[in-house]
Amino acid sequence: MLSSIAAAVVSGGASAAGWAPIIARRGLSVLANGETVPLPGSADEAVLVRLPQRPYGATAELPDSVAAQVKGAGRVAVLREAFAASGVEPKQLGQLVSPLTRGAVALDSASLQPENALVVDEYTHDTASGRWGLRRAAVAAAEFLHAQGLRVSLVPDVAAAAAAGGSEGVGNAVHAVRSGLSPQSTNHVLMVAPTAFGFNEQAAQDNAFMHASTKAQEGGNPLTNQVLREFAGLHRQLTDWAGVRVSLMQHAVSHGTPDAVFPNNWFSTHAAREGGGAGASAERTMVLYPMKCPNRAAERRPDIIAALDKLQGYGRLVDLTGAEREEQQRSFEGTGVLVLDRINGVAYVALSERANAALAEQWVQELGYNELVTFHSHDTANKPVYHTNVMMAIGTGVAVVCADSVQDASERARLLASLRRGREVVEISQAQMAALCGNVLELQDGRGLPVMAMSTQAHNAFTEDQRRVLLRHVAGLVHAPIDTLEKVGGGGVRCALAELF
Repeated sequence: MLSSIAAAVVSGGASAAGWAPIIARRGLSVLANGETVPLPGSADEAVLVRLPQRPYGATAELPDSVAAQVKGAGRVAVLREAFAASGVEPKQLGQLVSPLTRGAVALDSASLQPENALVVDEYTHDTASGRWGLRRAAVAAAEFLHAQGLRVSLVPDVAAAAAAGGSEGVGNAVHAVRSGLSPQSTNHVLMVAPTAFGFNEQAAQDNAFMHASTKAQEGGNPLTNQVLREFAGLHRQLTDWAGVRVSLMQHAVSHGTPDAVFPNNWFSTHAAREGGGAGASAERTMVLYPMKCPNRAAERRPDIIAALDKLQGYGRLVDLTGAEREEQQRSFEGTGVLVLDRINGVAYVALSERANAALAEQWVQELGYNELVTFHSHDTANKPVYHTNVMMAIGTGVAVVCADSVQDASERARLLASLRRGREVVEISQAQMAALCGNVLELQDGRGLPVMAMSTQAHNAFTEDQRRVLLRHVAGLVHAPIDTLEKVGGGGVRCALAELF
């Protein structure tokens, strides 16, 4: 155990001198042979405490020896490792959680796995009695931090994050909060239920992931009904299990949009100052995209656009759809062809019939991003991969990519070098790409923590080691079986989610 708060802060990698003014302002003192971590910017000016002796449950009141030394705190939370065996030496507090800046903390990603669960017992001060009484027992630590209004960076190495954030996979998570940048992921998405789903012959011309089936019809058919059951299961996993906020729309056969279940292709949204470039807009932005197929362009329904603007308030609209009507039609299909590093302002684009190079350059200029990384990606039949988001994905601290699909050595080297700046990279095979392991999306769960959404097919196609790497950077892998949608529609979970920032 550490013997002073200064030592506790140092063990977490931060400067003791840097936290001394905070400690002094609060009137906090040292816990003899214990540890404390102040949480500046928390709703109650809370303090995390590790007791000198391991507690085996909550107590009705804080011990007098502790209470005497936390005067000035608004709330005290005593940390416990819920499922550590009796006699096991607990980790130092600074290895599990550490402040990064005011209002933001780093939390050990391993603590989100069930066997490593961290809980806190919360105490508040009663001025009449002068005692610190128990208010809540065994609250999940992540839930407590979220309730305190703190922005939580989930990292595999808390000490490195607090020190400098320079180790692999830590940098971007820490950089985002310390620089006040918009997060990589969001808790809010648009989904369009496949109420008029059917095989899209127009889109199948260059989508090798699609397999022919029946068309949509009024009243549904076995195909539509099966896809709806699968989609409902995905919706339930995202909302009930992960706490993702979903704005759900539907479509009719009369709309003539059999692929409307994949709304991320025709629009994207962006937080104010996203990407951090000199030209980044100070307003929330919506972008409309030119689609290759007429029945996919028909998905840009004015009623949906108006509803999203009402919900989110987009002060800026970038309309690129004029490229559809040019004599030489050009396409650029949203976050299907764009895989974005929203923290650092880097756009990745696999060039294809659906991803025009000139429009990619225009997009980077319009959105104020810092860098564009283009390349060419092919499947095992040497056909161009139709969308970038089939072969790669980017999260806060981890990226997934099928580097083998990029045949040009210089393009492949540039792509990997760029992805490895501040992220851990999971390389998948061509077979895993075909199982849509690249078609995954980081979202924020109900606690503000990153989770990775994917299909059950993709989840099972990742190796155990690859899933372990993903879980170093996200709180969970959210998946549901959508086999029919993947086989007939040619897209996975990421395609079915349009992020709302």
